[in-house]
Amino acid sequence: MTNTGKVLYIIVCAAGPAGDVGKLVTMAQDDGWTVQIVATPNALDFIDVPALEKQTGRSVRSQYRKPGDPKPPRADAIIVAPATYNTINKFAQGIADTYALGLLAEAPGLGIPVVVLPFVNTALAARAPFRQAVEGLRVEGVIVLLGPGLFEPHAPSTGADSIDTYPWPLALEGINSTRSDRP
Repeated sequence: MTNTGKVLYIIVCAAGPAGDVGKLVTMAQDDGWTVQIVATPNALDFIDVPALEKQTGRSVRSQYRKPGDPKPPRADAIIVAPATYNTINKFAQGIADTYALGLLAEAPGLGIPVVVLPFVNTALAARAPFRQAVEGLRVEGVIVLLGPGLFEPHAPSTGADSIDTYPWPLALEGINSTRSDRP
């Protein structure tokens, strides 16, 4: 598919599947998106930054730009994948203590569609703060791909066994369902 000029930010968190985020980049590019990777600071240890920069043709961002640096293009949509317990809870609370969370804090107010594809275990997913965060984000129009037929949490200490089956395509399907420029 040809490039539509639409910019997709993929926010990557420090979770097992992060090393495979290039799969999502490829799917998004094949669907016509220009992709910008934004990594949480801890995610930098999980991803191959040079490979992702080569794949996207853009620098991986993890910090706010310095005064005088060029502004990146504004996101037309944002996918957070893999989204951690920490990031989901902070996003719901409006905490903006990293560049990635700053983008997320502002996105709903700007009308930028956001899809969150979690990677959490059942113990974390059962916690009241997490359940409340997911519900709060959904009330604000954020698509959280959690539940039957979506991402289903794995048992504690089994995350490594779930990396190969992480449902990357769901994130792109979720974001494409929000696009108004689709036929």
